[in-house]
Amino acid sequence: MKSNKFFKIFFAGRAAMVLLFFVAGLLAFSGAYPALDAQATTETIQGVPDSFTGLAEMFSPAVVNIQAEKSINAKGHASRQFNSPHGFGKGNPYHDFFEKFFGDNAPKDFKQRGLGSGFIIDKDGYIVTNNHVVQDADKIKVILKDKRKFDAKVVGRDPNTDLALIKISPDSDLPIIELGDSDAIKVGEWVVAIGNPFGLEHTVTAGIISAKGRVIGSGPYDDFLQTDASINPGNSGGPLIDMKGKVVGINTAIIAGGQGIGFAIPVNLAKGIIMQLKTKGEVTRGWLGVGIQDLTDELKEYHGIKDGGGVLITKAFPDNPAERAGIKAKDIILEVNGRKVKKSRDLSRMIAESPVGATVKLLVLQNGKEKVIDVKLAKRDDKKFASSRGGVDKKYEFGIHVVDLTPEMAKRLNTSEKEGVVVMNVEPDSKGQKAGILPGDLIKEVNHKVIDSVDSFEKEIHKVKTGDSLSLYIWRMNRGFLVIKITK
Repeated sequence: MKSNKFFKIFFAGRAAMVLLFFVAGLLAFSGAYPALDAQATTETIQGVPDSFTGLAEMFSPAVVNIQAEKSINAKGHASRQFNSPHGFGKGNPYHDFFEKFFGDNAPKDFKQRGLGSGFIIDKDGYIVTNNHVVQDADKIKVILKDKRKFDAKVVGRDPNTDLALIKISPDSDLPIIELGDSDAIKVGEWVVAIGNPFGLEHTVTAGIISAKGRVIGSGPYDDFLQTDASINPGNSGGPLIDMKGKVVGINTAIIAGGQGIGFAIPVNLAKGIIMQLKTKGEVTRGWLGVGIQDLTDELKEYHGIKDGGGVLITKAFPDNPAERAGIKAKDIILEVNGRKVKKSRDLSRMIAESPVGATVKLLVLQNGKEKVIDVKLAKRDDKKFASSRGGVDKKYEFGIHVVDLTPEMAKRLNTSEKEGVVVMNVEPDSKGQKAGILPGDLIKEVNHKVIDSVDSFEKEIHKVKTGDSLSLYIWRMNRGFLVIKITK
């Protein structure tokens, strides 16, 4: 009897549990739990494209293959700035070939080709591409999808944003792509990357915008769109297109170890640069003449800033526009012409986009009080500016391209390390590549000396005599710490 009573209680309990789950399910669907908005769900479903065929067929004809040719000295005296993985420079495989087999009797020069993509923006034959695709080229050939070939000339280049404008003389109508609005594109929206990397066949990849405003350490105006649409080697300079068929970005960077992460220059940043290149052949930028940094939480609290905006002035360079207008170190710039300044790159971009000679109104927090200061901008001299800083982006004879580690880069590399220099590129067949250095490596030490910047890295490298070996203490994502030996 006791046993039968036990089973009755047991099964009654199980039935109650089943009933409880059933009621909970009914409540979830009947509105007791928050329900999905029907309109949002419909929009989400409608936003998933069935196919990208229409976009590919319509806009691929306007995407071109670019072949840039340069005369290379057999002993490697070519420009070291042509640093595309497909470009020119001492690290190219032909250098070692001629050096080894011909020695002093090597022919004076040979032709080396760089490959990339671009896209036509108007019927006059103007084509947008990356600067590194055409930099230092002696001859440029453009090949369209319909196999037409044209000689092209460089109209203008802007190394700071890795943009270039070239032109062909069309013999008939050209297919074009319209520029869109990168500010309007939202994270999560679908985009298509189109390229013509080798002149054989177009490639079309699709993905979403996964982030905006990315800083990857490639230059002073980093503000990239991040996408998981695959950007293949040779696709540099090709368009990133939204679902309306408008260009929202110019494909420019692939991060090794980034598991398919690619970056594109926002088209809104490119528009002004393209116009300047088209009309003047060069880009001029406004210049304040200050050193700046982002505000920490402690600095915000100290200065009583609650909305999170503002950029701290660390130095006002003597006899420069800001200093002449009365701006001092420790001042905080809150707005430029009524536009709020949240981070350092916001201020840099706003000033750079302003015409040389223009007067800008700066809302400044000075000695605890807000005041408006008018500043007449000068012209930014990039060569002088780079030399005064000692450079933050250099290459060495090992064929490696390094930049300072930033918090954003450390986050992307999934590391808590705060010091070191990041390898952004390794030239093919260079000493660095042969030693096993990879893009994405974080160099922490050189011969047991701590590296905290590109300058300190250069200093330690220069201590080593030619022919001697040195040890690089490196952190590598998904691998940890390792030591790589290399001979100078």
